[in-house]
Amino acid sequence: MRYLPHSDHERAEMLAVIGAKTAEELFARVPKSALLTKSVDLPPHAPEYLVEAQMRALAGRNHAAGDGPFFIGAGAYRHHVPASVDHLIQRSEWLTAYTPYQPEVSQGTLQMLFEFQTQVAHLTGMDVANASMYDGSTGTAEAVLMARRVTRRNRIILSGGLHPHYRDVVRTYLGDGPDLVIMPASPEGQGDILNQIDGDTAAIVVQTPDFYGHLRNIKAAADAAHAAGALLIVVVTEIVSLGLIEAPGTLGADIVVAEGQSIGNSLNFGGPYVGLFATRKDLVRQMPGRLCGETVDADGNRGFVLTLSTREQHIRREKATSNICTNAGLCALAFSIHMSLLGEAGLKKLARLNHANAVKLARMLGTVPGVELLNKSFFNEMTIRLPVPAAPVIDLLARADVLAGLPVSRLEPDNPACANLIVLAATELTTDSDIAMLAECLHAALSEDVQ
Repeated sequence: MRYLPHSDHERAEMLAVIGAKTAEELFARVPKSALLTKSVDLPPHAPEYLVEAQMRALAGRNHAAGDGPFFIGAGAYRHHVPASVDHLIQRSEWLTAYTPYQPEVSQGTLQMLFEFQTQVAHLTGMDVANASMYDGSTGTAEAVLMARRVTRRNRIILSGGLHPHYRDVVRTYLGDGPDLVIMPASPEGQGDILNQIDGDTAAIVVQTPDFYGHLRNIKAAADAAHAAGALLIVVVTEIVSLGLIEAPGTLGADIVVAEGQSIGNSLNFGGPYVGLFATRKDLVRQMPGRLCGETVDADGNRGFVLTLSTREQHIRREKATSNICTNAGLCALAFSIHMSLLGEAGLKKLARLNHANAVKLARMLGTVPGVELLNKSFFNEMTIRLPVPAAPVIDLLARADVLAGLPVSRLEPDNPACANLIVLAATELTTDSDIAMLAECLHAALSEDVQ
């Protein structure tokens, strides 16, 4: 956006309309203690082209995911996004569209969201999906609120394998208290969440593959939750995994929440992403967000509408099921286009490539002295334990342009058991040379005194 400064004449005109003699009069009621007493320490003004050159130089210092071996995952994954996806979402019909409140002029957007919902429901094995959430973490928080409405109970149990960011977002929504039970971190797949379920439990939240890469027994969790009258919420941060892993809905999940970034949406320095939310048909009236439906017009032609929108804040206000009354439309469109290009066979092939590269990664890590793999099962992500603190090793490898994963201590700084752990991910973009370079650099780093 260009900066357009005002002339002295324009400033005088605005002050005259306001009724102030000077700009300083506008701040007359600000306490003196809140005003700066000296100039801000900023460089002098410069021509626009010099500012642009400086910003380009700063941007050039970034190390992007594609600039070298990249093994970071933990809820945000580097996948190939076809050029056709970016081309299509930038067409003016899509890029300028926002919210389809007027169905007669929003048929394209509504049809896209209807197809998106169909794709998400099919992927998750659920009856119905909404038109997207902001991201997976806020979707998880909305799921536990929905479980409380459905069961009229308050107790929520979070698995120790739930992504720490998701856990913290749920805690922000619910607040700390006895009704929120957070299980200890489970980097080795340990933790007995099922024994925590009682007659006051509204829902248990289980992630698979979990933050540490372990695949969880969804059927056992569903049976235990349902026996106590509670709901099972399943979280999936790597949606590509559902190309190989059985859908949570077929295993008894009541609500499935996922992060859809892996399909159609690149890393983008942290967002925006797209939350997926699906549930059983009998719970649809308690589902947050919006829902697009299919109908026919007066002439019998196929058409699309927003349905069940009376649940939303903009209509029911304080009686709404949720304050979320929008959706991540453009990211959902990118997801839907990419998923359409893949198709069912393409998604399965993509998932096999991810798992195959992860198997290669695990085998190579097993050859590095001092590295312990904690996973007995995984999809494309795993956790290793080093004999030394992980963060300095990660920093050392980054200086060699190898982004070797996420030190768990970054997200669990107060847990000494996590200090030596690294979560790594492999995708279809991970090459054999990337894996070999990681193993070589990791071996060299562990041979040095990094403590």
